[in-house]
Formats: sequence, C-alpha cells, structure tokens
Amino acid sequence: MSDDQTAKYLENCQKARKAMQRARDQHFAIGAFNIDNMETLTAIAKAAQKHNAPVMIEVSQGEVDALGLKNVRDLVDNAKDEYGVEMYINLDHSPSVEAAKKAIDAGFEFIHIDVSQANHDATDQDIIDATKEVVAYAAKTTGAMIESEPHYFGGGSNVFTTAIDYDEIKKTFSTPEGAKAFVEATGIDTFAAAIGNLHGKYPLPKELDIPLLQTIRDAISCNISLHGGSDTPGHFFEDAVKVGVTKINVNSDMRFAFRTTLEQQLKDNPTEFAVVKLMMAVIDAVQAVVEEKLAFYNSIGKAIV
Repeated sequence: MSDDQTAKYLENCQKARKAMQRARDQHFAIGAFNIDNMETLTAIAKAAQKHNAPVMIEVSQGEVDALGLKNVRDLVDNAKDEYGVEMYINLDHSPSVEAAKKAIDAGFEFIHIDVSQANHDATDQDIIDATKEVVAYAAKTTGAMIESEPHYFGGGSNVFTTAIDYDEIKKTFSTPEGAKAFVEATGIDTFAAAIGNLHGKYPLPKELDIPLLQTIRDAISCNISLHGGSDTPGHFFEDAVKVGVTKINVNSDMRFAFRTTLEQQLKDNPTEFAVVKLMMAVIDAVQAVVEEKLAFYNSIGKAIV
C-alpha cells in the first residue's frame, strides 16, 4: 500500500469503529447487505440515502471471486461519493487467514474470519488460532474490525424447502460462557451470536431467543452481530437492537427479491433487450427489502457522512 492508501484506510477504519460505538450507544444496528453486482449495490445505496442510514456492503468468497477485492473497494467508494452515504465494507465468512489479510490490505473496514465455513471439522483451537492471527494483522496494519464465532454456523444464502429443525439447531446456540471464553481467547471486536438466526429462507419464519441474547450481552464487552437476518419477523430485530446487537447481516431476502422480480420482468417484457430497463424494477424491489430492514434495525437517520 502507498502512504496515501494507508492513511485513507486507517481513517476509514477509525470511522467504522466510531460507527459501531455509536450503534451501541444509540441502540441501533448497522445493516450488512451482500452484493452480487452493481444493481444490488445501487439498491442499498439508494435506501441508505433515502433514510440517512449507515450501511455495510458485504462480499463473501464467491462474490470476491466474481467481483474482485479492489473492484469492490472502488465500487463502494464511488457509491459513497455519488449518493453521499455512510458506507463500509465487510468481508463475510472469510474462509482463510490469507483471504482475510488480502481484504484488510484492500481497505475493508470489517473482516469476518470463519475458517469453520470452509472446514466444518476445524477444531476449537484451529478457529481460535486463525482468528487471533487476523486480529493481530489488523491491529498492526489498518485497524480493521474483526468478527468471528467459535463454531460452524449453519444454513446458506438460499431458499430452502425443508423446515428448520430447532432441536438440532439449538445444539449450536451460543452460550454466555462460551462467548466470554472465545472473546477473551481471540481479542475480537465483534462476536457473531447464534440464538436461532440461520442463513437462508425457510418455509416458516425464524425465532430468535432474545433472553439468551441478553445473557450473552451481559457476559461480553465487545460488539454482537447476528447472521442470517433474512426471513425473520421484524420484532425480533427491534428487541435485539435494544439488547445491544450492532450489526445484522442480510442476503437471502435480497436475492429472492432480485430473482423473482427479474423473472417477472422477463416474462412481462419478452421483446425487451435493453437490460438496463429490465433491471430498474429489480433495483426497486431490492431497495424495498433494504428499507424494511433499516426500519427494524432502528438505523434510520443515524448516518454521519
């Protein structure tokens, strides 16, 4: 990195830390929304602008492979300038220490290191060691905020036809004792809690254990995030931000809106080949999803640009 880049990334990460502290103090969560393409980024930026809400743009490894780390950084910087919004980037579910370090070097303000996603058989010590290495690298470089959890988090960013087996899922719920031990062992900035949240959309809405979340909040001093924010009744999020959750991830709800709207557009306009015209309705549909989440997260009007 050049000296100018280093200074810029340090400044961005300092702003990100202040944003998360602001969220803690004011009891709101920053929405973390995945992008697959320019259309999803535009939808998020328009929603953030309309409601003056801070947002995170997320990319997981598949999206990084498709878009490129530096391209994502540039796209987000351009969107920030064009729409005048408070916007950060999170590397979501980084499968390795090396991938996480590359994102830190590319100027991502938030990094989620999750080696158990790539290796479901990763031991507790494997996860701790990888997380500690990323925490140390961030501390000596840009100061990016590091997120992690002590075990595999199930589901996927898709639409599922099978019901949620809560008896099985509850076996992987976070505990206050486990959260405290993991945070102390790793030094992370954000703990990804498992309280009934699950990646993906399912036939029945998800249920979050808010009393359990409160015990976790009481046990640890760092930030708390919730993954799997799709297909969840909004009142759970309203309660979660009151408890102290400061980051909530969303992907599947946006992808569902994107695909179903695009399919309808193609069906309704069989002779239209100007793709940009077809995509305007898609952007509107994704934007509506983002706007709904921002309201549940109590983040409307909370941006500082």
